[in-house]
Amino acid sequence: MPRDSASRGPPRRGATRRRPPRRLSQMDIDRWLDCLVDIAVITALLVGAVALMLHLLL
Repeated sequence: MPRDSASRGPPRRGATRRRPPRRLSQMDIDRWLDCLVDIAVITALLVGAVALMLHLLL
């Protein structure tokens, strides 16, 4: 079966099809910000708990 190169453009060469470079989407940025906020909140809670324990014990 002959290939119709006029409809597909020039014939492909090489074995690997490369994806276009991925850009950061709004969803990716939101996911990173959510993770950073989670880390900040957990850190603040831990620091507050340690400070309360030290205040009560000393």
